Amino acid sequence: MGIDFGMRHIGVALSDELWITANGFETVNWNGVDDTKALERIAEIAKEKNVSVIVLGKPSKTDGSVSESEMKAMAFGEKLKELTGLEPVLKDERFTTVIASRMLHDVNIKAKKQKKIIDQVAAEIIVSEYLEQHR
Repeated sequence: MGIDFGMRHIGVALSDELWITANGFETVNWNGVDDTKALERIAEIAKEKNVSVIVLGKPSKTDGSVSESEMKAMAFGEKLKELTGLEPVLKDERFTTVIASRMLHDVNIKAKKQKKIIDQVAAEIIVSEYLEQHR
């Protein structure tokens, strides 16, 4: 499972059972304050889909320093570990949303439709890069 953590939307992507491909699965919306329902939903997906690895995007700053978003993502990962028993693998996610936007633009998906799926595509990129490293 790949997770593109955001302060309003959390993209979730899943790999196939052979760890070859990744596909967007769901965008979990939350209010940026109380992450309880978002965590519960992601834990539910992990259980239903028999997830064995969670790859959590780490939103580092371009200069490599720790951002507020990165600290929140790491705290989210700790809570997710408590719910699932799985230690999230942190993966640098700098530019994944930009790459996802370009990919969607290249296949002529309009901006309005992009908003609904861009976080899932970013999560696909996160999990795809992880899969590539572990082949």
